[in-house]
Amino acid sequence: MKTNREKYNCIFTELFEVNESELNDRFNFGIASKWDSLAHLELITQIEDTFEIMLETDDITHFGGYENGKKILAKYGIEM
Repeated sequence: MKTNREKYNCIFTELFEVNESELNDRFNFGIASKWDSLAHLELITQIEDTFEIMLETDDITHFGGYENGKKILAKYGIEM
């Protein structure tokens, strides 16, 4: 069974077609070449489905980076 971090990283690596080593505090919307508005919606959908949560609108809007996303998920009780 995968850990929450492994699940989270898998979403990012598959969706944005990057290596896990690229996932850090600089991996953000606008910096990651494949992270556009459509990919953002897909990211949110996959996060919600994987972790069986429903993100609030403000959290969806501010889910603009790999590290920030982990902080947002912590609000929902999902620890990495």
